[in-house]
Amino acid sequence: MPFVVYSLLRLAVFAGVLVALYAVGMRDWLLIVIAALAAFFVSYLALNGPRTRASEYLAARSEHRRATGEKFSREIEDEAAYEDAADDAARGLDRRGGGAELEGETEPEKDAEGELEHPGPGEHADEAGSGRTGQDR
Repeated sequence: MPFVVYSLLRLAVFAGVLVALYAVGMRDWLLIVIAALAAFFVSYLALNGPRTRASEYLAARSEHRRATGEKFSREIEDEAAYEDAADDAARGLDRRGGGAELEGETEPEKDAEGELEHPGPGEHADEAGSGRTGQDR
Protein backbone atom coordinates (compact mmCIF):
# COMPACT_ATOMS: atom_id res chain seq x y z
CA MET A 1 0.00 0.00 0.00
CA PRO A 2 2.17 2.83 -1.26
CA PHE A 3 -0.55 5.37 -0.48
CA VAL A 4 -0.50 4.44 3.22
CA VAL A 5 3.31 4.62 3.31
CA TYR A 6 3.25 8.06 1.68
CA SER A 7 0.58 9.31 4.09
CA LEU A 8 2.52 8.07 7.11
CA LEU A 9 5.71 9.69 5.83
CA ARG A 10 3.89 13.01 5.40
CA LEU A 11 2.54 12.78 8.95
CA ALA A 12 6.05 12.02 10.21
CA VAL A 13 7.42 15.07 8.39
CA PHE A 14 4.66 17.24 9.89
CA ALA A 15 5.38 15.89 13.38
CA GLY A 16 9.12 16.48 12.91
CA VAL A 17 8.63 20.06 11.76
CA LEU A 18 6.16 20.67 14.60
CA VAL A 19 8.62 19.40 17.22
CA ALA A 20 11.48 21.41 15.69
CA LEU A 21 9.48 24.64 15.70
CA TYR A 22 8.33 23.99 19.27
CA ALA A 23 11.93 23.40 20.35
CA VAL A 24 12.97 26.71 18.75
CA GLY A 25 10.45 28.47 20.98
CA MET A 26 7.34 28.90 18.87
CA ARG A 27 4.38 28.32 21.18
CA ASP A 28 1.62 30.33 19.52
CA TRP A 29 -1.32 29.03 17.46
CA LEU A 30 0.76 29.85 14.39
CA LEU A 31 2.94 26.86 15.29
CA ILE A 32 0.47 24.47 13.66
CA VAL A 33 -0.10 26.66 10.59
CA ILE A 34 3.60 27.23 9.94
CA ALA A 35 4.40 23.57 10.63
CA ALA A 36 1.73 22.48 8.12
CA LEU A 37 3.05 24.82 5.43
CA ALA A 38 6.67 23.85 6.05
CA ALA A 39 5.76 20.14 6.07
CA PHE A 40 3.98 20.61 2.74
CA PHE A 41 7.09 22.04 1.12
CA VAL A 42 9.44 19.50 2.71
CA SER A 43 7.15 16.63 1.66
CA TYR A 44 6.93 17.97 -1.88
CA LEU A 45 10.72 18.13 -2.19
CA ALA A 46 11.81 15.12 -0.15
CA LEU A 47 9.06 12.55 -0.81
CA ASN A 48 9.02 12.54 -4.59
CA GLY A 49 9.62 8.76 -4.86
CA PRO A 50 6.89 7.66 -2.43
CA ARG A 51 4.46 10.19 -3.97
CA THR A 52 5.11 8.81 -7.47
CA ARG A 53 4.60 5.22 -6.30
CA ALA A 54 1.36 6.19 -4.51
CA SER A 55 -0.03 7.96 -7.58
CA GLU A 56 0.93 5.03 -9.85
CA TYR A 57 -0.77 2.61 -7.43
CA LEU A 58 -3.97 4.69 -7.35
CA ALA A 59 -3.98 5.11 -11.14
CA ALA A 60 -3.55 1.36 -11.69
CA ARG A 61 -6.31 0.61 -9.21
CA SER A 62 -8.64 3.09 -10.89
CA GLU A 63 -7.89 1.63 -14.33
CA HIS A 64 -8.53 -1.90 -13.04
CA ARG A 65 -11.89 -0.87 -11.61
CA ARG A 66 -12.83 0.91 -14.81
CA ALA A 67 -11.87 -2.16 -16.89
CA THR A 68 -13.68 -4.70 -14.70
CA GLY A 69 -16.63 -2.56 -13.66
CA GLU A 70 -16.05 -3.36 -9.99
CA LYS A 71 -16.75 -0.69 -7.42
CA PHE A 72 -15.21 -2.63 -4.56
CA SER A 73 -12.96 -5.64 -4.19
CA ARG A 74 -14.21 -8.99 -5.47
CA GLU A 75 -14.65 -10.29 -1.89
CA ILE A 76 -16.87 -7.36 -0.92
CA GLU A 77 -18.92 -7.66 -4.14
CA ASP A 78 -19.42 -11.42 -3.55
CA GLU A 79 -20.44 -10.83 0.06
CA ALA A 80 -22.93 -8.14 -0.96
CA ALA A 81 -24.47 -10.45 -3.59
CA TYR A 82 -24.78 -13.22 -0.98
CA GLU A 83 -26.46 -10.86 1.49
CA ASP A 84 -28.84 -9.59 -1.20
CA ALA A 85 -29.82 -13.16 -2.12
CA ALA A 86 -30.34 -14.09 1.56
CA ASP A 87 -32.44 -10.96 2.11
CA ASP A 88 -34.56 -11.67 -0.97
CA ALA A 89 -35.05 -15.28 0.14
CA ALA A 90 -36.12 -14.16 3.61
CA ARG A 91 -38.66 -11.77 2.10
CA GLY A 92 -39.87 -14.33 -0.41
CA LEU A 93 -38.80 -12.22 -3.36
CA ASP A 94 -37.58 -13.53 -6.64
CA ARG A 95 -34.53 -11.80 -8.21
CA ARG A 96 -36.34 -11.68 -11.55
CA GLY A 97 -38.73 -9.02 -10.27
CA GLY A 98 -41.57 -11.11 -8.87
CA GLY A 99 -42.59 -11.14 -5.27
CA ALA A 100 -44.77 -13.15 -2.98
CA GLU A 101 -47.89 -11.08 -2.39
CA LEU A 102 -50.54 -12.00 0.11
CA GLU A 103 -54.17 -12.16 -0.99
CA GLY A 104 -53.66 -9.86 -3.98
CA GLU A 105 -52.50 -6.92 -1.90
CA THR A 106 -49.63 -4.81 -3.12
CA GLU A 107 -46.95 -3.46 -0.84
CA PRO A 108 -48.34 0.12 -0.70
CA GLU A 109 -51.75 -1.19 0.37
CA LYS A 110 -50.20 -3.17 3.22
CA ASP A 111 -48.18 -0.13 4.29
CA ALA A 112 -51.29 2.07 4.32
CA GLU A 113 -53.16 -0.44 6.48
CA GLY A 114 -50.22 -0.57 8.88
CA GLU A 115 -50.30 3.21 9.26
CA LEU A 116 -53.98 3.09 10.18
CA GLU A 117 -53.44 0.41 12.81
CA HIS A 118 -50.66 2.21 14.70
CA PRO A 119 -51.20 5.72 16.08
CA GLY A 120 -48.75 8.26 14.80
CA PRO A 121 -47.19 11.19 16.62
CA GLY A 122 -49.80 13.49 18.04
CA GLU A 123 -52.55 10.84 17.84
CA HIS A 124 -54.15 9.03 20.72
CA ALA A 125 -54.87 5.34 20.44
CA ASP A 126 -58.63 6.01 20.38
CA GLU A 127 -58.21 8.43 17.45
CA ALA A 128 -56.03 6.13 15.33
CA GLY A 129 -57.60 5.56 11.96
CA SER A 130 -60.18 8.30 12.39
CA GLY A 131 -58.07 10.74 10.41
CA ARG A 132 -58.13 13.25 13.28
CA THR A 133 -55.11 14.51 15.12
CA GLY A 134 -54.91 16.44 18.34
CA GLN A 135 -54.91 19.71 16.36
CA ASP A 136 -58.35 19.10 14.79
CA ARG A 137 -60.25 19.31 18.07
